[in-house]
Amino acid sequence: MTMTHDARRPARRRALLTAGTGITAALGLSLAMTGPATAQPAPTPSTTAASTTVTPAGHGFTATLSGKATFKAGSVTVTCTVSSSSGQVPAAPGNHNASGPVSSSTTPATYSSCTTSMPGVGASVTTTGAWGVAMQNGAPVTAGLTIPVGGFVLKTSGLASCTVTAAPTSAATVNGTWTNGAPSTLGFTNAQVPVTVTGGFGCPTSATSSTFNAVYTVGDTTDPASQITVTD
Repeated sequence: MTMTHDARRPARRRALLTAGTGITAALGLSLAMTGPATAQPAPTPSTTAASTTVTPAGHGFTATLSGKATFKAGSVTVTCTVSSSSGQVPAAPGNHNASGPVSSSTTPATYSSCTTSMPGVGASVTTTGAWGVAMQNGAPVTAGLTIPVGGFVLKTSGLASCTVTAAPTSAATVNGTWTNGAPSTLGFTNAQVPVTVTGGFGCPTSATSSTFNAVYTVGDTTDPASQITVTD
């Protein structure tokens, strides 16, 4: 009987290939492999956009992660349990826009206490630059979190060392939903972010997008008895 090429391949080589496949799957990290990602723009003022008012004018706020933030692809997940960002509602009259969103700058959202769903692979996140958020009144109220170029970098360690950079060539906006309440919340459900991946053996370098899920509670730091709200 003539042996096939696979049958002749040394067992050690087959084992390495199998391990590599597993590592690559693990390091899908949150990276959707379905094609090029396009930065989703924040709401922009137009004659048809609803009037937006964010109150209290001039008050500081902090967005604190409620539960966990996940970066997912298929059954593989990177989870961070600590995350926060802070900013300030524009002073009047800048807290009102008659035909579009109200925007403000924020500190980079920090992420820590991050783990992966695969044994032997750790993860950490570094954020930099000028971030921002734009709130647009409507049903529902929407919010766009803008990440500056290269402002989010996720690195893995252990079985493979990979670097995932969000917004690699231009600023990208992560679209979410705002809910008024006590406290108000900002949620992201399967939000897409463009990324690039670099690294050696096992790194999913063809990935071009990441899927993000998280819910943040937003508190008024100027007057804790008040609530940050978005209305018309």
